[in-house]
Amino acid sequence: MVARTYTVAFEGIEAKIVEVQCAVSPGLPSFSIVGLADKAVSEARDRVRSALNALSIAMPSKRITINLSPADMPKEGSHFDLPIALSLLAALDILPREDVQNTVALGELSLDGTLIPVIGTLPAALAAAEEDCSLLCPAACGPEAAWVDATRVLGAPSLHACVQHFNGQSPLQTAVPGEVQRAPHAKCLRDVKGQERAKRALEIAAAGRHHLLLVGTPGSGKSMLAARLPGILPPLIPEEALETSMIHSLAGLLDEGGISRERPFRTPHHTASMAAIVGGGRGAKPGEISLAHNGVLFMDEFPEYPRAVLETLRQPIETGDVVVARANAHVKYPCKFMLVAAANPCRCGYMTDPGRACARAPSCGDDYMGKISGPLMDRFDLRIDVPPVAFTDLDLPANGESSDDISARVAAARDIQSARLAAFPEMRVNADIEGELLKEVATPDAEGAALLTRAAEHYSLSARSYHRILRVARTIADLAGSDQVRSNHVAEAVSYRVAA
Repeated sequence: MVARTYTVAFEGIEAKIVEVQCAVSPGLPSFSIVGLADKAVSEARDRVRSALNALSIAMPSKRITINLSPADMPKEGSHFDLPIALSLLAALDILPREDVQNTVALGELSLDGTLIPVIGTLPAALAAAEEDCSLLCPAACGPEAAWVDATRVLGAPSLHACVQHFNGQSPLQTAVPGEVQRAPHAKCLRDVKGQERAKRALEIAAAGRHHLLLVGTPGSGKSMLAARLPGILPPLIPEEALETSMIHSLAGLLDEGGISRERPFRTPHHTASMAAIVGGGRGAKPGEISLAHNGVLFMDEFPEYPRAVLETLRQPIETGDVVVARANAHVKYPCKFMLVAAANPCRCGYMTDPGRACARAPSCGDDYMGKISGPLMDRFDLRIDVPPVAFTDLDLPANGESSDDISARVAAARDIQSARLAAFPEMRVNADIEGELLKEVATPDAEGAALLTRAAEHYSLSARSYHRILRVARTIADLAGSDQVRSNHVAEAVSYRVAA
């Protein structure tokens, strides 16, 4: 008689149901796990044996076989410990087989039977809901999984608590969702002296999720401006929060089961590898572009990144997802992010400063910025020169609009876009609009159309540039509360396109 329970295996952000079968049969004493299990899963037999000994449950002197079905799907991770232990206890008639069979379980066992938190409980809860099963996980993971209210989530502190639950001695309580985390934004745009044009570009980029390139001398405030971008971004809507949290769950970035409504702001170092940026490594884990999904990817010292790493950004920027293909894995992650890049105009950084002009200008700047290929540069909607601020201005009191003021306008523009794109669930902001819909909602008036035509001819703009200008102009019109894209909106969009 075979006892069964269920768990999950992860393919990207999807959790695939795995049936854990246990057969106890006569023969020489052995404990084998089959079904394309990796090293961590194979080692589960030692952790399970020790956990059962801690419960004073003796292993039978028989042949124990654990099969993880489907057998051709790779199984990775220590979360298979708990379902293996449950199926074994059910096969030994210590637990009721029917109750165990209606459960999706995951969790790592310590040697004394305590359940250790594991990653991926949020997508696992979604998979359990689709199978109409309850989810059993470590108590520390319960608040995270409980955000999926379509299934019952049980958090157990130990294997002993699981045994008592299934035997009706001490039923586990249903887990409750964790706190919605809201991080205070201490950094305000009012702290930045001058740079009004750059602040305006940040506002437009935040309103329409447009990619932004900041170019300026060292110390001009590029990183300072980018660090204040989270303070003007609207909070994640529930659908976006769930999407982002699923990725962060797989990466183990959710704290105490709380789901954040703040948009991700990822800042990888320029020495980061291709696998770190795009995804890959052991198990084809999500990279920085996926961890920044629905948020911001800030890449400082942009030309200093390896050329191969920069070129890998081109396709994800266009498609909004990335396929990580490796010899043993082929997974797809979403990555709709706002790329904000900062760069010096040349290697020494002072090519555009007349007081400290570079002796190798302009070839120094051409060589340095030439590390950014034309196709990648073409994908930036906004390009801004950030001039140095005079030191005499640094002692002036803070002035200009605060981040809260700008955030209110950004939120209003996002609301306009949400209403406009309500019939298109795959589109949420102006940066997503394409095809006939772009023509319908972003076609400028006659004067604006003539201006855009002249600009396209004068600057030899590509078709991609033309459409990106239309999207930016639509965002500028939304910020102004205008139903029609007008010539002044087009003129401002063109000025950002050819600024750097």
